[in-house]
Amino acid sequence: MRYSHQRELILKEVLSRTDHPTAEQICTSLRAVCPRLSLGTVYRDLNTLVAIGKVRRVSIPGEADRFDGELGSHQHMFCRNCRRVISLPIAPEQLESLVMSCPGIKVENYSLTVFGLCEECAKQEV
Repeated sequence: MRYSHQRELILKEVLSRTDHPTAEQICTSLRAVCPRLSLGTVYRDLNTLVAIGKVRRVSIPGEADRFDGELGSHQHMFCRNCRRVISLPIAPEQLESLVMSCPGIKVENYSLTVFGLCEECAKQEV
């Protein structure tokens, strides 16, 4: 793969953030340092970075894909109120045990996304 300055900027941006940004958020943030950066380029480079295992795609039905630079074992939560994606530190052994206990399937990969309210939004609802 050829070196790309823009791809390097995009990777650094994703790795520097913990908020699981969308491609549009990444593009908006990087336009301060790279004014001619297009959203199409951001999407293409993010897809490449996902394909080579440098970033992780977090898909939420009905929402724009989010991107995560933390590749270690963790899962995600989507808050239905504030629409943030939050990392969940679930023990890999617990999740693997649960997935492997499903009868009649051959598991090749898995991820878990929990839907509900984050801690701040849950406090406001009380």
